[in-house]
Amino acid sequence: MAGIPHDHYEPKTGGEKWVHSRLPIVGLLYDTIMLPTPKNLNWMWIWGIILTFCLALQIVTGIILAMHYTPHVDLAFASVEHIMRNVNGGHMLRYLHMNGASLFFIAVYAHIFRGLYYGSYKTPREITWIIGMLIFVLMMGAGFMGYVLPWGQMSFWGATVITGLFGAIPFIGEPIQTLLLGGPAVDNATLNRFFSLHYLLPFVIAGLVIVHIWAFHTTGNNNPTGVEVRRTSKADAEKDTLPFWPYFVIKDLFALAVILAVFFAVVGFMPNYLGHPDNYIEANALATPAHIVPEWYFLPFYAILRAFTSEVWIVIFFEFITGGIIDAKFFGVLAMFGAIIVMALAPWLDTSSVRSGRYRPMFKWWFWILVVDFIVLTWLGAMPAEEPYATFSLIASAYWFGYFLVILPLLGVIEKPLPQPATIEEDFAAHYGKPDSTPAE
Repeated sequence: MAGIPHDHYEPKTGGEKWVHSRLPIVGLLYDTIMLPTPKNLNWMWIWGIILTFCLALQIVTGIILAMHYTPHVDLAFASVEHIMRNVNGGHMLRYLHMNGASLFFIAVYAHIFRGLYYGSYKTPREITWIIGMLIFVLMMGAGFMGYVLPWGQMSFWGATVITGLFGAIPFIGEPIQTLLLGGPAVDNATLNRFFSLHYLLPFVIAGLVIVHIWAFHTTGNNNPTGVEVRRTSKADAEKDTLPFWPYFVIKDLFALAVILAVFFAVVGFMPNYLGHPDNYIEANALATPAHIVPEWYFLPFYAILRAFTSEVWIVIFFEFITGGIIDAKFFGVLAMFGAIIVMALAPWLDTSSVRSGRYRPMFKWWFWILVVDFIVLTWLGAMPAEEPYATFSLIASAYWFGYFLVILPLLGVIEKPLPQPATIEEDFAAHYGKPDSTPAE
């Protein structure tokens, strides 16, 4: 698809022309800052700058923390205490890093659900969506490995439980688990591996973020109407768009300031609210905690993992037809990863010709049930693996898969959408009125 017509960077001085002919970095930055952006974007489009801030925060604070951390089972817990007590500003750096991960996931979940509601995954943005899903998976990997590094009780036992899941994969599970752990059990080799990967993954994420931004700069931003910017001429494009600078930069910076006010209040006054008290007890392989739970941002998928027990009929069915190859543990692993895969497949599962949920009356109901379902799964993931939570988890998990595999495809066939505006300009005028063309006196 051709880009949106707009003025491109033209070097003026001799020095600018010399640089531009050899490395057009200034032109790239100019086209990024002055990118024509749909002028009807609402406040749900502020999460990009929040995510960019979080990534930069995690990298900067992580590098400084790594200077004082010792990835050894006998010293890791003490080195974290050293950071908290003896390093200048160490406690603040650790709390920024720890709570920054939570803000990162809050923003990414808001970003994903925004995309699901407004159809940002639809043509021509499928690759942008898939890259975003890859970033999400790498974030989960980095978050899990980072949770292990303090070497508290939850760190150790969380690593033991989660890495044990790989052992459930038939034939290749045990070699993968051994490779991941560096031995038969969670030990010093595991901690070294996780520290190395936790340090590396944010830079891989940063590279994918650049590709993600490049992808939607090629296709153009989606917007609340789902109607594309007109590309017939520069004049038509200018009626649908505004330059990213200064309009949306200022809007994003205002949103960032509001979010950071709340974030720094949490860091300053309740930094351990989202943590687990058992992780302030040094890891002990001989003392199993009463209730092992991961960080809150993994809880929805942890609930799905635990929902499929050996008593569930679909597990019994698959175990029977595969001769026991797919047992309850392996089925739970498949369900956990499958919950992310079906979300990544949304561009192909959604059969509706209408992009935005704003004009899909039936879709709205099912979508908001999905949001509630996700919140309920988060709560259930923190509950003990017993009744009635086990049944609730199974119902909530069934809806998650049912939404993507059944409801989305069917809605495209049976739903009657509402009329859409012909252009972004028309939608903007309907909400804010036509601009006054009378010259000022």
